[in-house]
Amino acid sequence: MQTYTFPRRNSALVFNAQQRFSFDKLSDAPTRHRAGWISDTHLGTRGCNPAALLDFLRENDFETLYIVGDLIDIWSLRRGIYWPQQHNDVIQKILRKARKGTRVIYIPGNHDELVGDFCGAYGNVEIKQRAIHVTASGERILIIHGHELDAVVSGSGRMKWLAFAGDLGYQFLLSLNPLINFVRRRFGLGYWSLSAYAKQRVKDAVSFIGKFEAAVAHYAERYDVDAVLCGHIHSAAIREFGNVTYYNCGDWVESCTALVEESDGQLSLVSFLPRVEQVQMQSSRRELIGAGT
Repeated sequence: MQTYTFPRRNSALVFNAQQRFSFDKLSDAPTRHRAGWISDTHLGTRGCNPAALLDFLRENDFETLYIVGDLIDIWSLRRGIYWPQQHNDVIQKILRKARKGTRVIYIPGNHDELVGDFCGAYGNVEIKQRAIHVTASGERILIIHGHELDAVVSGSGRMKWLAFAGDLGYQFLLSLNPLINFVRRRFGLGYWSLSAYAKQRVKDAVSFIGKFEAAVAHYAERYDVDAVLCGHIHSAAIREFGNVTYYNCGDWVESCTALVEESDGQLSLVSFLPRVEQVQMQSSRRELIGAGT
């Protein structure tokens, strides 16, 4: 596991963070957190990383666990059924935590929007369109998936086909990653993601992410909160926009990241990439710092 504790009110140093590694567990007891956030697991797709997610859920316990949308990729399941045992294990693990006392709050996204028709409390599992979380330090955080602010997804019917086309393109890039990394391993090279590279390097994608983050932060102001936390764009971050802090807990397709809150109210971003991928990710962080992002 790799942990990034982001400095508040200093977005220029967003990745210049305290890092903690625990490749080998020293104890069977899970780490207890006040709250945790995961999003964009996309169960039901071949791009999902259920093994990493199961490791995260086994090694960490929470008073409250937020599932911030796109838990199950209904869009993909409509095209064809793909549901291996590990995907079922993730659902069972979350439900087991709920049975043992964890409060689970599920906020549907666009890929699992049908779940939004069942808002309500089911034992220790609650389904909501949005939520307000109050940290131990008194910070009020609005929790949304984020597709509400995506003009393509939430736009008119004639524009919605672009979201589906974009999803197909993203899935295609993901499908190339195993072949690319098989070749790279033969040459002794580390993990590299074509889809993540395209998202980071294509100018329009970078522009979209920046505009999305600013739009989400502006949207949160109407709820009289100190911060907003979302997923949706598969780009983990903690940034400042005026008086509003923007949190994004990332995804479990490529970055395998989550946010956790400690007993003092501090939020940290944790990564559960396999070891070889963590080394590659750490190198990318250094490049970002050097570039002044």
